[in-house]
Amino acid sequence: MFGRMAAVVLGLMASGLSGAVFAQSAPGGDAERGQSLYESTGCYECHGFIGQGGAPGPAIAPPMAFEPFVFQLRQPRLVMIPYSETVLSDQDAADIYAYLSSLPPPPDPSSI
Repeated sequence: MFGRMAAVVLGLMASGLSGAVFAQSAPGGDAERGQSLYESTGCYECHGFIGQGGAPGPAIAPPMAFEPFVFQLRQPRLVMIPYSETVLSDQDAADIYAYLSSLPPPPDPSSI
């Protein structure tokens, strides 16, 4: 299933379609619960407390579209450990996604 989904996601991304296509299918999530999960599962250790990124992990806030977000969560590239559905349910992923989506975007570098 993920192989087929990855091909679709990558094909749409390569064709220039943005996250707006995917955002429509993102499930509802609880941002407050998502923040708690983000902290309790250790996401902050690599991605920072507000998803700003750091040496071990890239910035993840604001997040990419939901489907690629879950794909990366389940089948990560590089050094990130995979979070299977038995470790982090789809609803947990949706809650974390809602938390990351609720964070304000970083300031424009030219305004700093």
